[in-house]
Amino acid sequence: MDLLRSLPLGLYLEQPQTWLHKLDPRVKLVWLLSFLTSYVVANNYWRVLLVIMLIIFTLFAKIPLRVWRQQMGWSLVLSLMVLVIGSISPDGYSINYQPRLPANEQVLTQPSTAKDSKASPEIEDSNKEYSYMLIHQGPIKVNRRSLDLAISLSTIVFSLIYSTNLYLLTTAPEEITSGMESLMQPLRKFTIPVTEITLTLTLSLRFIPLVLEEIQNLVRSVMTRAINWKKLGLKGSAKVWLIVIERLLENLLLRSEQMANAMMVRGFTSPNEHRVKWQELKLKTGDWVAIGILIVFWGLRIAFGTEVS
Repeated sequence: MDLLRSLPLGLYLEQPQTWLHKLDPRVKLVWLLSFLTSYVVANNYWRVLLVIMLIIFTLFAKIPLRVWRQQMGWSLVLSLMVLVIGSISPDGYSINYQPRLPANEQVLTQPSTAKDSKASPEIEDSNKEYSYMLIHQGPIKVNRRSLDLAISLSTIVFSLIYSTNLYLLTTAPEEITSGMESLMQPLRKFTIPVTEITLTLTLSLRFIPLVLEEIQNLVRSVMTRAINWKKLGLKGSAKVWLIVIERLLENLLLRSEQMANAMMVRGFTSPNEHRVKWQELKLKTGDWVAIGILIVFWGLRIAFGTEVS
């Protein structure tokens, strides 16, 4: 299996066309930004809910299993690794402070009265149930603070990676650029070159698979030569990889030149003289439903997902 070519970077699923494909790219872009920003100052319940929502969207979109299994699998493995490492990491509270009370235990205390001695059984039970240290097996220590940080970080990693992958999987590069250009139209008043920015984005999205292909071809060419890395040593191995990197840059510059020549042959000079027409965008019924759900999404986020310190 070609590992680099199977990476989700720049991958677009043309067939089958799911309901996510049919949504307006502007609506999907706003949804993506909502997933990327709603976890800020959010509690862990909301962050876990974002992960569940992404998985539900994938299942209900009826994307083929062969497509999302590897993408979601790698994202889940990475998130679980972050969760485990973060859980057993120190919480930053293990600092030795100067004791507040004297060490000889000669502390004068007020005599307790009969009323004070009768504590509520509910309070005593709650104090017994609470434990800051959740797991303590030898060198492995998991406390509430480290687990809270681990859940927060692992859910953020999954949401960042998989939401972007799902967006690229169901949105063509031309649709992404057309949606961004439509949303960036107000910036034209500030003389910002919107068309140049969107065109550069389109070319960069098209260029990512070429970069991965060149890297894979060069790595294969090195592997087929059966180089004795132990005999070369560190210095010799570094020279070989420097040559490979130099060759990679040469190939990428050659591909860029070929792309520029193709644009010149087609008569592209500048956005003012050569109008870039992506596609006509119109909001449909499904798009308005998605916008309504997005409003409910942010309402729930503000009402229940905000972290209370």
